[in-house]
Order: sequence, then structure tokens, then C-alpha cells
Amino acid sequence: MDLTIQELSKTYPNGVKALDRVSLTIPLGMFGLLGPNGAGKSTLMRTIATLQAADSGSIQLGDIDVLREKEEVRKLLGYLPQDFGVYPRISAHDMLDHLALLKGFTHTGERKALVEDLLHRVNLYSVRKKALAGFSGGMRQRFGIAQALIGNPRLLIVDEPTAGLDPGERNRFYNLLSEVGENVIVILSTHIVQDVMELCTRMAIIHEGRVLFDGAPDQAVASLEGKIWQRTIAKADIKQYEQSHRVISSKLIAGRPLIHVFSPDHPGDGFEPAHADLEDVFFARIANL
Repeated sequence: MDLTIQELSKTYPNGVKALDRVSLTIPLGMFGLLGPNGAGKSTLMRTIATLQAADSGSIQLGDIDVLREKEEVRKLLGYLPQDFGVYPRISAHDMLDHLALLKGFTHTGERKALVEDLLHRVNLYSVRKKALAGFSGGMRQRFGIAQALIGNPRLLIVDEPTAGLDPGERNRFYNLLSEVGENVIVILSTHIVQDVMELCTRMAIIHEGRVLFDGAPDQAVASLEGKIWQRTIAKADIKQYEQSHRVISSKLIAGRPLIHVFSPDHPGDGFEPAHADLEDVFFARIANL
């Protein structure tokens, strides 16, 4: 079962065009949706999750018309938004039990088994009686995945899930998402390039509501091999190089800017070849190179 999006558009009343004829086919597994803040990622996720309407276009989940058969979609959907609220004084176990009841698990024994299985799966069983207010960022996100997995969804949407997590929590979250992605469609919406490179076999780059790339991350990186060059410069020279070269990124190394430029030919001027990575792809596509 694929998720097929065709010519999807959305313009808000203030005139912002959040989605501009977006077309994507998303297969089983981990799919990364990469873009800067304000690119349209959350609008696309909320539309797929049946939380808002589109102006035009279509979305199909297998045989289900997502925009028209919202209740059928919700039976197959798990959703972890960027910000989600919980009752802070309720324990993880009781909150999951309540959410499972709302999702239609009315049989006490079945619901108890489901909740305990989910807590084990996200490694929260040992803290199941702890109030959610006392959870760390990583524990809170793992709880978010647990609630999204109630009912064995066929489509799981996670929006900016690793923001604010420390490296250890982030790695544990990666492992959990990878496990889930073996059996369902998982859409990972993020602005963190490393998340997509480490987790996803397919990806899309979206900017200003438009799809700039759709394919495999390694395919995207390969398209830039031999075209990315780097050199260290003085801070005062950044504007000069931006005017004379196609600078796609700059980061400080030992206090001095290391710039990456795009050029099919050697740009001279002390530049050395750089191994292209997904971050280069991201900046190059956004710069329309």
C-alpha cells in the first residue's frame, strides 16, 4: 500500500501559499520530508492526517481517498505532531489506557495487554506509573510514539520528533522509528539533515511549498559529486566570496568560516574538492542550483 499525493495545493487566507502542486508517492518504510522551517512540511503532514483541508489535489492511501474518507484514514493512522499535549499529573500507563479507550479498545483485558505491550515496546514500562510531567524530552517523545502506535496503524506521521533531544535520546528514538518503519509507512518531517540520512531510504526536499527533490538520499548526494568545493576564509571575506562564488553553506571550524561552493569546474582561488553530503544537497536545492 502506497501513499500517493497528486497536485496538492493549499493557500492560507493571509496569502501564504503553503503547498504548491505537491506530488509524491510514498512507499512502505521510512520516508524523509526535509525542508527549512516554514517550507510547508507541517501543512502537508496535517493535510495527510485529515486535520485540515486542501484547496485542490488528491491523496490516496491504497484505495482510500484521504481527503474524502477521513474516518477510514484515521483507523489506519498514527500521528505524532511537533507539539502534543498530555495531562501532566497522569501516569504514562493511565494516559495510554485512556487514549486506547478513546480509540475504541473497550474490552478491559484487551486494552490492558495493548498498553503493557506498547510500554515495553518504547522502553517505558519501568516508569509506567511515573507522572508524564517528570519525563525527559526523549521519554516524552517515546510516549508520543506509543500513543501513535495504538491500533497498529498502517501510516505513521512524525513531525520534527528529535528537536530538543540529547544525543543518547535521539539515538534511542532513531532505533525505535527504524523498527516501526519495517512494517508501515513512516513519514518523518524534519529540518535536520542527519535524521533523514541515518533513517530514510527515500526522501523529498520541500521549500516554499514546492517539491525540489524526490528520490533516494544517496542518489541526491551522487548528483553533486565533483561539484562541491571548500576552503577556509576570514570572516571579513564572506560577503566577497558570496558575490564571486555560489556559496551554499558556511560553518565555523576553529573560529574560522569553512565555506562550501557549488561549481561544475574547479573554482580556483585555493579551493579543494569536498565530498558531497546530504547537507550540500539540501542547500544546493534550496538555492536552485
